[in-house]
Amino acid sequence: QVQLVETGGGLVQPGGSLRLSCAASGSIFSINAMGWYRQAPGKQRELVAHITSDGSSNYADFVKGRFTISRDNAKNTAYLQMNSLKPEDTAVYYCDAFVKEYGLGYSNYWGQGTQVTVSS
Repeated sequence: QVQLVETGGGLVQPGGSLRLSCAASGSIFSINAMGWYRQAPGKQRELVAHITSDGSSNYADFVKGRFTISRDNAKNTAYLQMNSLKPEDTAVYYCDAFVKEYGLGYSNYWGQGTQVTVSS
């Protein structure tokens, strides 16, 4: 079994910054891709950013130039640096990871989410 734990959410003023972390633990042989998604009240979950094991990344248009995804493979951890935050960035942010477990194939896991609120 694999667990993902997100940390770093909170309340920030417009124009401010936050850094989210997603730490994976458990029976992990390797992690392929990791991603950050968000879900605002009354809206569907949407992709924010995605990063592969070799560091290739892609972003939703609405965060390009403001957010940066990175990962530390040795720590099985992904990060999301969020700058120039806007009120419309307010949402619960979720991490997901495509994990190969020891003795098993690949499975997708989700974290429990962390709330980000951008408000003055």
